[in-house]
This record gives sequence, C-alpha cells and structure tokens, in this order.
Amino acid sequence: MYRDFERCVRAVQSKDSRFDGWFFTAVLSTGIYCRPGCPARPPKPEHMRFYPSAAAAQQAGFRACKRCRPDASPGSPEWNHRADLVARAMRLIADGVVDREGVPGLASRLGYSTRQIERQLGAELGAGPLALARAQRAQTARLLIETSTLPMSDVAFAAGFASIRAFNETVREVFALSPTDLRTRAARRATPAPPNTPDAASIATAASAAAPAPAGTLTFRLPFRAPLCPENLFGHLAATAVPGVEEWRDGAYRRTLRLPHGSGIVALRPMPDHISCRLSLSDFRDLAHAINRCRRMLDLDADPVAVDDLLRADPVLAPLVAKNPGRRVPRTADPDEFAVRAVLGQQVSTAAARTHAARLVAAHGEPVDDPAGGLTHLFPSPQALAALDPETLAFPRSRRTTLTGLIDALVRGTVDLGIGGDWERARARLAELPGFGPWTVEVIAMRALGDPDAFIPTDLGVRTAARELGLPATPAALTAASARWRPWRSYAVQYLWATGDHPINRLPSTR
Repeated sequence: MYRDFERCVRAVQSKDSRFDGWFFTAVLSTGIYCRPGCPARPPKPEHMRFYPSAAAAQQAGFRACKRCRPDASPGSPEWNHRADLVARAMRLIADGVVDREGVPGLASRLGYSTRQIERQLGAELGAGPLALARAQRAQTARLLIETSTLPMSDVAFAAGFASIRAFNETVREVFALSPTDLRTRAARRATPAPPNTPDAASIATAASAAAPAPAGTLTFRLPFRAPLCPENLFGHLAATAVPGVEEWRDGAYRRTLRLPHGSGIVALRPMPDHISCRLSLSDFRDLAHAINRCRRMLDLDADPVAVDDLLRADPVLAPLVAKNPGRRVPRTADPDEFAVRAVLGQQVSTAAARTHAARLVAAHGEPVDDPAGGLTHLFPSPQALAALDPETLAFPRSRRTTLTGLIDALVRGTVDLGIGGDWERARARLAELPGFGPWTVEVIAMRALGDPDAFIPTDLGVRTAARELGLPATPAALTAASARWRPWRSYAVQYLWATGDHPINRLPSTR
C-alpha cells in the first residue's frame, strides 16, 4: 500500500488508525516518522514520504514520533494471512529468531540462502533482516525501560543487544532520547495513553497501578485494530482451558508459557481499546518472544475490517457479522501443544478433552511456581511426551497410535508446526500420519499454523450451523459453498460457531 501515494495521504489526513502497521509516514520537515493515525496535525503532502516498515524509515534517517509511538503500532496484517517467504521470515523475526540464531539461523529455518532472504526483504520492506530485528530490539528496549526498574545494562541484554554501546546508540537514534530520558518521561506520565493510540509500550494502566505488580512482572497494553469481539476469543480459550496450564480468573485469561530461555506466566484481560497484559518471566530475554506469542494467540494483528467486509457480502453471514463484528480466531501460544490437544479432542466432548490433557500435564508437565496460585505446570513438550507409556492412556488403542505417531513426528522434525513453517507442507505431513483426518488437519492449520483460510466442514458445530442457516449439509457441498468466503474461511467458522449455545461463545464471569 505504501506505493499508493494518494491513498496514503488520504489515510494520514483523516488520521485513520485502521492503517496503523500497514505503512509508516516520514515527515521531511521534522525528520520523524509516524503511524497513519498520529493525533498530531498532518504535514503537507509534499513533506510526506511513505515506508513499508519502521526499520526502513529508521534506515532512511528518520526517528520515531514521541507522540504516536509508531514502532509500537499493531503488526502488519500482511504477515497474518500470507504464507510466502517474506511473510514467513517476518513471523520468525518477530519471534526473535534473528536475535537468537542470527541471519544464518533464519535462512536455515526457511530453507533459502541468506542472500535470497536479504534481497526479498529489501525489495518488499526496504530493510534487511538485521535492520528489522534491530527495530524490534529498540521497541523491546523501550518497553523494558518504561515498564520496569531494571538497570539499563540488564535492559540492554534482555532486549537482545550485544553491547551497552549498541543499546545506547540505537535508543538515541530511534527515539531521539537517551534511555534515562525515556524512563524519566514515562515516570512523569500520570494518565494512560489516549484511547485511539494504544501501544504495547505504555506504562501500567490505572487499574494495575492501584495493584502493584510483583517483582519480575511487567504490565502493559497490547494494541489491536478495532473492532474486536472478545466473547468468542476469550470464551473459547477459557472453555477449553487445561487445568494447571490455563485458567480464567478475575476477568483475565491466565496461562503458563514455555519460552526459549525459561518459563513465563501471562494474564490477558480484554479492555475496550486494548488488551491488558501482565507478564511474569523467569528471564527477561524472552520478553519479545512472549509478546509475539500472546499477540498471535489472540490474533491481534488481523484486519477485521477486510475480513468482515467480505463476509458480510454473503447474505447468510451478514446478520451474524452485524451482530458481533470483529471476531478473531483463537490461536495458540505453542503449536506443538495444540496439535497434541487436537488429537486428544478427536470425537470427544470439550470436557473429556480437557480431562485427557490434564492427565498428561500432571504426569509429564514441568512444574512452575505461580505466586497467585492456580497454575502448576507447563504443558509437556514432545520430547517429554516421547517417554510416555501408551498403555497408561485412557482412550482407544487407535487414538493412542495417533498420539504416539504425532509425538514421534514432532520430535524427529518430520512435521514442522513452527511459526515460520510452510502451511501446505505441514498439512501434507500431518495427513500422512495414522489417524489424521480432515478435521484434525484443518483445526491444527487454523489454530496452530494460523492459516486464515482453514475450513472444517466435518465439524459438528459447523454442520449444525450450516443446517440452521440453510447452507449445504454434506461436507463436499459445504466446502464448495465456502469458496465465496475465501481467503477468510477460518473467520467464517467463528461466525458459524457463534450460532450455537456453547460456552466458547460466552465471555466467562469475572468472578
């Protein structure tokens, strides 16, 4: 979109926050770059330049606007629905792969040479993987500076910088302030950010300020594009929560997280203009990774306007969209975990699936310490589950074979469900495993891989909704009819599920 000058100018002049993350506006007269919805007075069109990424604007010599904080805008929805090389690379960079493994590690995961990746990223985003990772490190550093009391040296290394000098230079270059000045400005802000400019680097909200977070805990905001319907999103996560790993408490969804350098516990609470996130980490180096996983789990980088505009064009779905627009696809913080849970949920009720999963957690999960109580374990990794005795599993032998086959494939790496994996290749590999039918493959594609066009015509809830709405009843005919919902069929499923009276469609009580 950033190449369409006139369209970008109109978005900036109307301060349309729906385009935040789609492109960035650099102002020649001030040397800063902003998000399209910046509340400041728009510059003259002749002073505007548009860039596809914050990293590209930084490389061109512009610094971040102190008012709208463009580096913390919602992520581009492009990486939310595309499956090509650039989209996969961006998902991995956001997940911190470059910081942990370097560009060669990124290239190895994608199966391309470093030269090819740098060329394609440069052509589409105006910056290479190192510059994109640097921009993310700057955002993580600001988050730690403004929301914690960590010493600056600890902030530098937790954000992924190799040295204090690189940390200081980057912060000054990107924000035109020293790290100490950033922390001082944050301390002086007495009120939360304006409703139309939520960002992940805001200081604690008024509610969290009244209840100070324990040591090692950060509280901040996760931005999203409006509208957002929290009922199906948090309702689904709460209704399917595995005891010991997940819970709904005091109006927030809480769960444990397995992270590269340790573990974490997150509490996510829906608010009118943001998601309040309280995150406890055993190692602050996992901050960017944890934030990315939370955003992905809640599908916060989606473009609900584009999704709903297409779906409401169908007269069957139009009333459902009008009733509760902005439905998201509830995803997962750990793709391997969800694949195991999908097998446990084959042909059983939600309650039975939770019971099976809870038994696995109690027997093979890694214990964690939750000061608030309620959460006891990390969901067991495939490596831990490889040691389980199938005879101890309380379900049919055929499903035991399916589960052990999946665990073996995940351990050996023949099935890659990672955030930068190839969706179609993963589908094909899953379909080769014993006991994996279309329902299991597609529900994993929807919620673990993040494919926005996954469709499950054999699902009981989808078939019931189709029958009530006058849609074709057979899976083949329903799949053919769903072609008009592409490429957003995963979201169409959420609207179909909403027709049923099931706990996944209701926001749980705050008690």
